[in-house]
Amino acid sequence: MDAGDAARVLARALAGQGRDFTIADAATKSGLALRDAERGLHALVSEYRGHLRVTSEGELLFRFPHGFTKPWLVRTALSRASDAVGRALLGALKFIVRAWIAIVLVGYVAIFVALLIALFFARQSSSDSRRDRGGFDIGSYLVFRVVADAVFWTFHPFSPVHIGERAGWAPPTRRGRERKDEPPFYEKVNRFFFGPDEPRPEPRAFERRVLAEIRAQKGRIGLADVMRATGLSRDEADPLMARLLLDYDGTVDVSDQGAIVYRFASLRKSVVEPSPAPRPTPIWTQPERLPPLTGNDPGANLLIAFLNGFTLFASLWVIGQGLTLHNLSRVLFERIPLEKLHFDGTPIALGVVPLIFSIALFALPLIRAAVRPLRQRRIARENGRRAVLRAVLSTLHEGGLNEGGLAEGGVKDEALRSAYRAAAGRDPDPKELTREVVSLGGDVDLEAPDGIRYRFPDLKAEVAALRAEREAAAEEEAKVGKVIFSSEV
Repeated sequence: MDAGDAARVLARALAGQGRDFTIADAATKSGLALRDAERGLHALVSEYRGHLRVTSEGELLFRFPHGFTKPWLVRTALSRASDAVGRALLGALKFIVRAWIAIVLVGYVAIFVALLIALFFARQSSSDSRRDRGGFDIGSYLVFRVVADAVFWTFHPFSPVHIGERAGWAPPTRRGRERKDEPPFYEKVNRFFFGPDEPRPEPRAFERRVLAEIRAQKGRIGLADVMRATGLSRDEADPLMARLLLDYDGTVDVSDQGAIVYRFASLRKSVVEPSPAPRPTPIWTQPERLPPLTGNDPGANLLIAFLNGFTLFASLWVIGQGLTLHNLSRVLFERIPLEKLHFDGTPIALGVVPLIFSIALFALPLIRAAVRPLRQRRIARENGRRAVLRAVLSTLHEGGLNEGGLAEGGVKDEALRSAYRAAAGRDPDPKELTREVVSLGGDVDLEAPDGIRYRFPDLKAEVAALRAEREAAAEEEAKVGKVIFSSEV
C-alpha cells in the first residue's frame, strides 16, 4: 500500500485513541499490515509534526502531540470561502442525486394537478352556453372535486398523510423540536421504493476483530478463536490466518496432539491498551436482523403510494384521451372539447413516460416484499449457525479437561438443535445441522449411552494446546521498554 493511503487509513483509525502508538498499535487499530502501518506512521509524523521515540527494547514509539490536527496552519479568508462554496456545490449535487425520484414523483403530481385544473376551466368556458340554458356539467364538477380533494389530503396540515407532518397539527416551534430527527421527504421516498439504507460492512472488520483477539489471548490463537470473533467457518478462517501470518510477522506451531497454534508476539507490544487487552465480543452476540420493508411510518407510506398511484392513473387517463402535447394545446387554447379531438399519436411525455415510471416504482417494493421470506430464511440460517458455534465452543471451554488434556464427552445432538432453534426460530434441517458440524471438524458418536453426540477432536486439541501456550507466554513480550532517545529534545 502507498504510504499516503496508509497514512489516511491510520489517521481515521487512530483519531481519539491517544498520542503515542507502537507499530503494533497502529496495525491493530487500523487492520493494516505491519509494513503498511510503519510506512503510514512515518508519513503521519512528517505531516502532523510528530516525534519518534526509541525504547530500550529497540521498539519505535510514534508520538503526535497535536493528534491528527494542524493548529499551526493559518487559513486565509479566500481559502475558507472557496472551501465553503465547494462543500455547498457538493452538497447540492448529492441532494439532487438522492432526491431525484422524489422530485420527479412530486413533479408529475404537480403537472397532472395543474393539467386537470386547466382542463376543468377550459371545459367550463366551453360549456357556458349550456349552463345558461339551465344545464349542469357533472363531469367537470367531478374532475374539479377530485383535484381539490387530492390537494387537500396531500398538503393540508390537518390531513393524516400531510406531506410535512404526521397526523394532527402542532405549532411550528413544537413541530421543529419533535421532528428535528425526522428524515427528509426524499429519504422517505427512497426508503419506500428501495428500502432503508443498510450500513456497509467495514472493509477490515474481520482483521481488526482477529487482531484484537490476538492481543487479548497473549499473542496465541487458534481457528476456534477466529471463528468466535468473526463467525467464519474453518474453511474461511484458515486462509485468513495464512494471510495474517505474512502481514503481522506470525509463526505457526503444531502441538503433540496435532493442534495448530498461531503466534504473534510482535502484536503484543502496546502503550495504549492494558495487558491483557479485552476480548472482542463473540459474533453470536450480534445476531443478524431483517431490516424493515421501508422504515417509514404508515402515514408516509400511504402518502407516497397515493402520489405514485395518482400519477399512474393520471397517465392512463392521458393516454386514453389521446392528449399529446399538440392535442393538449388545442384543448387549452382553441377550446376544442376532448371528445372532438382527432387521434394524433400516443402521448409520450405525459402518458407513456410517467406510466412506466409509476409502474416501475410500484414494482420495486413489491419485488422486495416477495424476496423478504428468502432473505429471512438466510438470516435465520446464519443466526442458527452462529448458535451452533456458540454451543460447541462453550462446551469445549467449560467442559473441563481430562488427564490427557482433551475435554471429556462431546456435544449432545439435542443441545445443538435447541441452540439452533432458539436463534433461528425454527428446527434445523438434519442435513443442514450435519453440514455445520462437519464444517467445524466434528464427528458423530452413535454409541453414546445418552443419544447422539458430536465430538470435535481437532478443536479439543487446540483448546488444550492454546491453554498451555498462554500459560507459558512471557509478559516481557508486551513491554516496550524504557525510552532512551527522543527527537523532542
